[in-house]
Amino acid sequence: MMSKIRRLARSVVPVSVRRLPTRIATWPPVGALRFGTLRRLEPISRDWGFDRGLPIDRYYIEQFLEVERDAIRGRVLEIDTSTYTRQFGGAAVERSDVLHVAEFKPGVTLVGNLTSADHLPADAFDCVILTQTLQLIYDVRAALRTVHRILKPGGVLLATTPGISKMTCDDAGQWGYFWGFTTLSASRLLAEYFAPERVRVDSWGNVLTAIGFLHGVAAGELRRAELDHRDPDFELLITIRATK
Repeated sequence: MMSKIRRLARSVVPVSVRRLPTRIATWPPVGALRFGTLRRLEPISRDWGFDRGLPIDRYYIEQFLEVERDAIRGRVLEIDTSTYTRQFGGAAVERSDVLHVAEFKPGVTLVGNLTSADHLPADAFDCVILTQTLQLIYDVRAALRTVHRILKPGGVLLATTPGISKMTCDDAGQWGYFWGFTTLSASRLLAEYFAPERVRVDSWGNVLTAIGFLHGVAAGELRRAELDHRDPDFELLITIRATK
């Protein structure tokens, strides 16, 4: 009987009227969204937001390193540049090393890559800072084996990797952009080399910051409360602390 009534209603009541309860029950109502400056097929910035200020992922990276600054001490190895070593380690850093594949890049003290770095000394570093790098390494397990080997007992890996992110053609062409990580995959991967209880993996971001980051909106264009809200369904940045 009820099925006959539903069929009759569908044949008599217009579709727009039948969908009205659904439209009213959602917010904003269906059809009432206003995308404003975000309704575009080109991002606001293709340079991650650097041309507008501090990128949103860098805001999270700096928040993470600020929390973990006590680990940045003694002999510290950073990839590509010593920027974060100097910014967050300060006087606690006794020796700063920079690893890069290019021998003549300014500031580089060690040449090579993490996947084939037998020349790097074992048990040598109190801290390794590895920001936004793992996604560019195809043999990521070889890289993590190297990191574990070169850390002193009690030494700390501080790593970050993109979660929700655009992929750059420059990175794909120069280095290769191979992997996208989640907190679950990062946790399982790091537990292959470090004791699981000595690994902490967190995510940073929410739907608003994810949309903003994909568009290249700078952190300064959002409110602090918007930036600091964390929603585990939107992992914009993955952060890792692992202790040997």
